[in-house]
Amino acid sequence: MATLGMHRDFLMEFAGLEKSVQKRVFEVFEKFTAATHTGLHLEKLTNQRDPRLRTIRINDFWRGVVLKAETGDSYLLLKVLPHNKANDWAAKHRASVNEATQGIEIRNDIALERATAGLRARAAEEPARLFPVSEYPDKVLRALGVDEEILPIIRLVPDETHLEALHKVLPEQQYDVLLGLATGMSPEEIDRELVQAYARTAPPVTGADTGATEGDELGSAMARARGRVALVSGTDELQDILQRPFDAWRIFLHPSQYRVAYQDGYAGPARVTGGPGTGKTVVALHRAYHLARELPAGSPDGCVLLTTYTKDLAAELERCLALLVTDPAVRAKVRVVNVDALANEIVRADRGGAPLKLVFDQREILGRWARIARQVGAGFPDVFLDQEWRQVVLAQALTSPEEYLKASRAGRGTALSPLRRLQVWRAVSTFEEQLRRSGEWTFLQVCAEAARILDGGRQRRPFRHVVVDEAQDLHPAQWRFLRALAAPGRDDLFLAGDTFQRIYGNRVSLRSLGIRVTGRSHRLRINYRTTQEILSWSAALLTGEGAEDMDGGAETLTGYRSSLYGERPEASGYATRAAEIEALVHRVREWITSGVEAEDIGVAVRFLQLGRDIAGALQRAGVPVCVLGSGRTEPGVRIATMHRMKGLEFRCVAVAGVNDGTVPMTAALTPAEVDPRQHQEDLHTELSLLFVACTRAREALRVSWHGAPSPFLASVTDRPAPRH
Repeated sequence: MATLGMHRDFLMEFAGLEKSVQKRVFEVFEKFTAATHTGLHLEKLTNQRDPRLRTIRINDFWRGVVLKAETGDSYLLLKVLPHNKANDWAAKHRASVNEATQGIEIRNDIALERATAGLRARAAEEPARLFPVSEYPDKVLRALGVDEEILPIIRLVPDETHLEALHKVLPEQQYDVLLGLATGMSPEEIDRELVQAYARTAPPVTGADTGATEGDELGSAMARARGRVALVSGTDELQDILQRPFDAWRIFLHPSQYRVAYQDGYAGPARVTGGPGTGKTVVALHRAYHLARELPAGSPDGCVLLTTYTKDLAAELERCLALLVTDPAVRAKVRVVNVDALANEIVRADRGGAPLKLVFDQREILGRWARIARQVGAGFPDVFLDQEWRQVVLAQALTSPEEYLKASRAGRGTALSPLRRLQVWRAVSTFEEQLRRSGEWTFLQVCAEAARILDGGRQRRPFRHVVVDEAQDLHPAQWRFLRALAAPGRDDLFLAGDTFQRIYGNRVSLRSLGIRVTGRSHRLRINYRTTQEILSWSAALLTGEGAEDMDGGAETLTGYRSSLYGERPEASGYATRAAEIEALVHRVREWITSGVEAEDIGVAVRFLQLGRDIAGALQRAGVPVCVLGSGRTEPGVRIATMHRMKGLEFRCVAVAGVNDGTVPMTAALTPAEVDPRQHQEDLHTELSLLFVACTRAREALRVSWHGAPSPFLASVTDRPAPRH
């Protein structure tokens, strides 16, 4: 039987074909998996760089480009292009094996020759070098997989901009290595996260494991090109992949993702971090799948929990898990539910099934604190008391004034004398007593109670493994509950998150909660969703901002980069709200006219009322819309608050109303005179919210405002005069 590999580029191009052509592509390559390919005509070209590259007829207009093994029976599907373009591509390209990873690489020899000539001319005028021999000796670069043909070329590169211009002509694995070095990663980090990742995640390269026969170098190299090549085991798998080409994350895991998701076993809690679009959620999904698949025979259903902090995100995890896991028996082993809903379920069961009376309106909660402050004469603002209760009392599970007097208040900017602490405790006790008397609960209290139930043995721990997505936004009370859900041990907790995307201001020390990830923490650095232009623009919003890593260390964006390229984001200011909305409607209609589906366009706003006004304007212009959170999911442009955009992605995103006084939202900021530290933390949270909204875009980003722009935009725009 033939070994058939599918390159990631092939699948992406296949996704853009008309249905009739897609059907024909499947029919043609089905014959490879059915071992009837010998009857197909693989056409050689004249004057081509690599005689192993052939083209194959799809129909009168389309041809496929196939790499055929010199010995053995392996084939790699590379491209689907119009007839002339397919022949031209095959004539210019050549396949090789990376010296460090032993994985297959494709290079454009003609483009490399042209780029080299251009760089030589530039080098005579520009003395700067991005990769000087003194800093990056040939021996070091060779060990990272940069080969003898590429070394002279990259020695001429003056800066990162010129390196990025080579991304389409350099072999992909070598470009990843060079871009990683250019963005601040050390050779040791590159070796560990890229080169060795391939070696550790590649399956054994024997005929029995890959379908490759002895001496079949192509079959072996395809097996070692994880993340770029998928080996297809039969007709059913080929059909499954081609039926859902946009869900390539199911198939093409980068080695740095694969080694984390499919690790044989972690001795305790493990964690993966990374910026937006690096695939943390994908890794969490694959990890849940792997854990469920590896459960011993006879394990009960629902042994693996896949969870996150909101109901909407849990629903998206459920949808994606259904795409990934096709075996019903394995799928039954994974339960998907958000943290608060699960805690509510456990507390209700402990109380005989009676529903809990929940208080979740923040305005109502602050009103209660204001009344209590007046009642006890504490003289503290309502916001201060609410934050002190959540961030100190609930965060540390304090139950007495003695514990509160001794408790750390790190991160709280207003110092409190012992007398003032006792006044705060009196207000806290009154607040909690009022809730108890009325039978009311906040979500965090429910999580704290659920943890006590499980830790006290009143219910058995319901899961063997717990996988948590968007971990950065969970409160310590929620973490105690998660810790209680599974007994400590091998593969008990797996966490995915990024503190640069924290949008709820919950600071957590995992270590203090008994969740130790030291030595089992991994960071992803390659963005697979957002173009480098959007990524760079959005990351510039965070210039000078730091983030802690939930474990006593510091997060960094060093080495964070994208594998995609496109147009630079658009930032536009307008004199009036009406003018901004009118321009936004015009841009959305341009996107749709260019072929973007309405559902692939997202509009993010800080206030929902602006979103409703934009929705009305779009509808009057004949554009269908769906306001997320309205209870109905309909076709159309997706409009949502920045908070609700978390976890979503779109081809095109418009972030509107980024005005001074709105972003950051004044009401979301603790007054500096009340708590200066909390004021800065609130500012950082609002900045992270804007960062999250901007990084929902895959191909196009448009940011707009009316009147004065947000101060957050100072680092990314020269603040042009508002348009009329």
